[in-house]
Amino acid sequence: MNRRNFLIALGGMTALTTPARAQGLVPASGEVDVAIVGAGAAGLAAARRVAAFGRSYALIEALDRVGGRAVTDVGRFDVPFDLGAHWLYAPRTNPLIPLARTNGLDIYPATRTQRLRLSARDAGAADAEAFAIALSRANRAIVTAGEQRTDVAAARAMADLGEWQATVAFRLGPATFGKDLDEVSAADYARAEERAEAAVCRQGAGAILALTALTLPVQHSTPVTEIEWGGKLITLATPRGPIRARAVVLTVSTAALAGGAIRFKPALPAAVAAACQKLALGSLNQVGIELAGNPLRLRDDELVTFKTASADTMALLGRVSGTDLAVATLGGKAGRELEQAGEAAMVAFVTEQLTAHYGADIRTAIGRSFATRWGAAPTILGAMSVAAPGAQPMRRQLGQPLDNRLFIAGEATHETAWGTLHGAWLSGERAAEQALRALGVAVPTTAPAPTLPRQPAQPLQRKRRQPRPSDMPARD
Repeated sequence: MNRRNFLIALGGMTALTTPARAQGLVPASGEVDVAIVGAGAAGLAAARRVAAFGRSYALIEALDRVGGRAVTDVGRFDVPFDLGAHWLYAPRTNPLIPLARTNGLDIYPATRTQRLRLSARDAGAADAEAFAIALSRANRAIVTAGEQRTDVAAARAMADLGEWQATVAFRLGPATFGKDLDEVSAADYARAEERAEAAVCRQGAGAILALTALTLPVQHSTPVTEIEWGGKLITLATPRGPIRARAVVLTVSTAALAGGAIRFKPALPAAVAAACQKLALGSLNQVGIELAGNPLRLRDDELVTFKTASADTMALLGRVSGTDLAVATLGGKAGRELEQAGEAAMVAFVTEQLTAHYGADIRTAIGRSFATRWGAAPTILGAMSVAAPGAQPMRRQLGQPLDNRLFIAGEATHETAWGTLHGAWLSGERAAEQALRALGVAVPTTAPAPTLPRQPAQPLQRKRRQPRPSDMPARD
């Protein structure tokens, strides 16, 4: 892997991809065994799986790049900036980590260093301990409620935490899932696999997918507008002409499906449509800020939580991979309002927060900035899927084959690794294997990876490891 190939991969270009005709696949339209809609983590995983069994496929992507919500930008700050997914959870079993290392990318353990900021000073031991206790209490209460038969909103499970209420609610809700806890299913929260451990790719999480796609014949800028799945073959309408397939793996986001981005003939079953509505995407965006010279005096990859009395706050990841890049996370209802107000409003909010906590002089240290707006991306329309209270069983329902020919994949269909990059990847492999079996291919069944037991949350520079999705801002 030379520098040119690496930069091409990061930029989402396709100059080095293997031509489709060279692999015996259709270049734009025609007939294949499996059509895969979407070239994010799930779609790329599905394509690799189908190709491994020697079956023909078409990998169709509406955008001019791969990765979906996992894309790394190298131009705005001259260093890798993950616009979406960042953390690689479950590093001991995460299938993307060996892929990254095979391609020569640098993977290192995510730091455990975290900091609590109180107004204009760092928290002392007593405040850090109080926050740790409040976070642990809330986490334990939500998990306990989620394990009961009657699912409730995560917010209802929380006891009164006094002065830490808003800070804990932001950390466990918007900063993690992109939704306020009154919109989060306690059962979904409880079923999420442990995320106490994570790794980081120094070149960016999006770089992993971009390099993976270099050997795949992705049909870029080819949106699927209609899927007719009532006949012998499934017909997909695209601007380049129809594609006919014996099976389809669909990796479009639940928000795009619910919004009618693709017409279905016949219509999707009512249960699937309801699942797309109830597994709605949250709002989670990143504001990259260049802070030359480390004016905040943060350590590499140090996470800062700001004590707050309202939902108008943020989380901050400083010195990303040892660079001058800091990334603020905005999420939930307040974050959505800022996103709708535009990039300038998002950057201004982060600047105001930094000024309030570090002094007015910090303005002079701020260099370039950029804010993502995933909710405005028409093919994505948000962040990760989050089950509404009572809707957790719909994840399994969404992942069930339709007429044994249409297979939905994506992080929304993974019951325990939802909201993660590897959850999306694993769902794509699962859907591809289901499609191959439907075509009569003998695909061996693989045992699921074991999950780690739950532990109480520990948020700040403590000896015990902090678990659960609250461990880090969920840029996955």
